[in-house]
Amino acid sequence: MFDLSLYGTGLAAALGLALIAWLVSIPLKKASIADSVWPIFFILLALVYGLGASAPGARATLVFVLVLLWGARLGLYITRRNWGEPEDRRYRAMRSANDPGFWWKSGYIVFGLQGALAWLISLPLLAAILGTAPLNWLDVAALLLWLCGLLFEAVGDRQLAAFKARPENAGQVMDRGLWRYTRHPNYFGEACVWWGFYLFALAAGGWWSIGSPILITWLLLRVSGVTLLEQDIGERRPGYREYIERTNAFIPGPPRG
Repeated sequence: MFDLSLYGTGLAAALGLALIAWLVSIPLKKASIADSVWPIFFILLALVYGLGASAPGARATLVFVLVLLWGARLGLYITRRNWGEPEDRRYRAMRSANDPGFWWKSGYIVFGLQGALAWLISLPLLAAILGTAPLNWLDVAALLLWLCGLLFEAVGDRQLAAFKARPENAGQVMDRGLWRYTRHPNYFGEACVWWGFYLFALAAGGWWSIGSPILITWLLLRVSGVTLLEQDIGERRPGYREYIERTNAFIPGPPRG
């Protein structure tokens, strides 16, 4: 179920993709293409694990299809959202803090790190794809949780895009639809997707991949997600502090007050 050689091949593939993405970003002067590349890492890793499996079964096929669906949707959404836009402000801040020489530093502080993180997070995919245990009730629970996560991600992203497309909403706080119940339905959905993949791994006997969903949940809450996004948003959007007071940060719940 755990093949160190195949897992190492996955790392090589992830770092190879990171290298290509970095080289593309240099002439564009746009390190934020890393956001579009992020889901592609997992499609690539799932493909590597699937090709390396001696006899992939129904669970392996199902997991690969789910990774492909999730990755394609997220990648297309991010690419469409950022197309023709300047570099994201997070990456501009990173560029400012690391100049001169950000063009080459981004090779490891953005793309290399991203590839390594994707490889670590992909561990449940390896376990689920290589596992030979028959499908069981945990696979059903995994699929339901994955579907819940994808729904929150896709609907949340669509609602936010529609809100931003209306000129009268400029500078306003999105507090409608799913955003009424959680300040970050897309991040909550992302966490559900990866806990779903972990349940597939658990159904295959890969309990030892538990670090993956814990890691991505921590990243979403404390590093690249909620904390990073909200560190100065109250200054940019005057109504956001009130939004924080009445709305859960992550897990959906009824508005307070």
